[in-house]
Amino acid sequence: MFRSLRRALGVVAAALLLPLAGVHVAQAAGTASTAGVTRTAGVTRTATGAASTAGATAAAPGAGYWHTSGRQILDAAGQPVRIAGINWFGFETANYVVHGLWSRDYKSMIDQMKSLGYNTIRLPYSDDIFKSGTVPNSIDFSNGKNTDLQGLNSLQIMDKLVAYAGQDGLKVILDRHRPDASAQSALWYTAAVPESTWIANLRSLATRYAGQSTVIGIDLHNEPHDPACWGCGDVATDWRLAAERAGNAVLSVNPDLLIFVEGVQTYNGVSGWWGGNLMGAGQYPVQLTVPNRVVYSAHDYATSVAQQPWFSDPTFPANMPGVWDKYWGYLFQQNIAPVWVGEFGTTLASTVDQKWLTALVSYLRPTSTSGADSFSWTFWSWNPNSGDTGGILKDDWQTVDTVKDGYLASIKAPTFPSTGTGTGGGGGGGSTAACTATYTTTSDWGTGFNASVTVTNTGASALKSWQVKWTWAGSQQITNMWNATYTQTGASVTAANASHNGAVGVGSSASFGFGGAPGGGAAPTLTCTAT
Repeated sequence: MFRSLRRALGVVAAALLLPLAGVHVAQAAGTASTAGVTRTAGVTRTATGAASTAGATAAAPGAGYWHTSGRQILDAAGQPVRIAGINWFGFETANYVVHGLWSRDYKSMIDQMKSLGYNTIRLPYSDDIFKSGTVPNSIDFSNGKNTDLQGLNSLQIMDKLVAYAGQDGLKVILDRHRPDASAQSALWYTAAVPESTWIANLRSLATRYAGQSTVIGIDLHNEPHDPACWGCGDVATDWRLAAERAGNAVLSVNPDLLIFVEGVQTYNGVSGWWGGNLMGAGQYPVQLTVPNRVVYSAHDYATSVAQQPWFSDPTFPANMPGVWDKYWGYLFQQNIAPVWVGEFGTTLASTVDQKWLTALVSYLRPTSTSGADSFSWTFWSWNPNSGDTGGILKDDWQTVDTVKDGYLASIKAPTFPSTGTGTGGGGGGGSTAACTATYTTTSDWGTGFNASVTVTNTGASALKSWQVKWTWAGSQQITNMWNATYTQTGASVTAANASHNGAVGVGSSASFGFGGAPGGGAAPTLTCTAT
């Protein structure tokens, strides 16, 4: 039987402020390969929610704590919501904090996530962050960056990230990724980190964020795999029973949280991705003391992580919906429970991977046609330093991979009501809005090209909207654009922000991309205006 083995590794930075390598290692048929993580964001989407009553307008979906009904996740008012987010890893590594703070301020990165259209952050962590001797490292405090994180421990920094994400209208899912910073584990416990410690720390987090609806739930354990089983009845290895014990412990101190339960690797002799096999959940559902709290979570990857037999099927990629239906999609299709694809990613280096991602995005259902009656997801990852997938950000921790962003455009969803008193960007008021725009040709094959534009807030107050104008020197015509709307008259182009990325904090950026024909030629001169 084919087995896909995959784990994430983090390495302590050799020196303060130097990037670490946070990688995944994939093993298939005994062959190891570096694994990775990637993603980019972009999109147009429509707000979804329950129909408003006559004469009244429904509040924006997402307020308060959430619960489930059939295959949907509903907010406190009963309106359906869609998780459309990104993984930001690091707390689970020996840095004990999200990666990239050696390069940028955490607020600017959260603002950028919002500007790209992500509405949720999945934060992996290990149980090491609960130890008194744990000290977060590789954070740059120069030039005003991350100043309010100085002297804080890992949990206190997590508090800051949660609070700021809530101000930006983003939700947070906490992910118990590893028992310690060294490696993932097949089971939810190890000799050094027993089940009692796992549950105690889950309860501690649930208590810590009680009353803070930015944190909508906890992913109990990342990627259970062989010998973990589902429904076998063995207390030592039955992940479904362990999820019930841990889920009930969480709900005993914070009954408002969603409980995210991943799959296993093998069920009834059929193997798949680590954490990606939920075939047993229909017959053996996770049953908790508080109803309507379970969201099942699957992970799914492409060949840049590991080979699977379905990639070489002669009918690929037409065979993929049937594969996903079998492993986890049936739970949604049969209205059993919501399904959240907590991780998926690829370097996009191969044609197979490109076809896989196109098929998966289509399977997850476009927001424009299905609204929040769709699969939820968080892409892996924000970080560029994930070996087998790369990231939404490129290696400079600033530039967006607009190609990946474009793939995800149709499944983005609106952000949610702010749970804080501030707004993104930390900018003051009273000054004239100002912005600059930079143009980059990302690919040019002679008969066509792709380009990206980054809009940066150079003023002293947060932007509400922005517009970029330019005039081509040649005969270029835009064929499609993402993360912005546009008009073109002759050689003159005007691009304006999309509904989700007009708000840009002081010093922060928003990006959009487009394709055109014929070749790109010389970069035009851009004019940026903002309000």
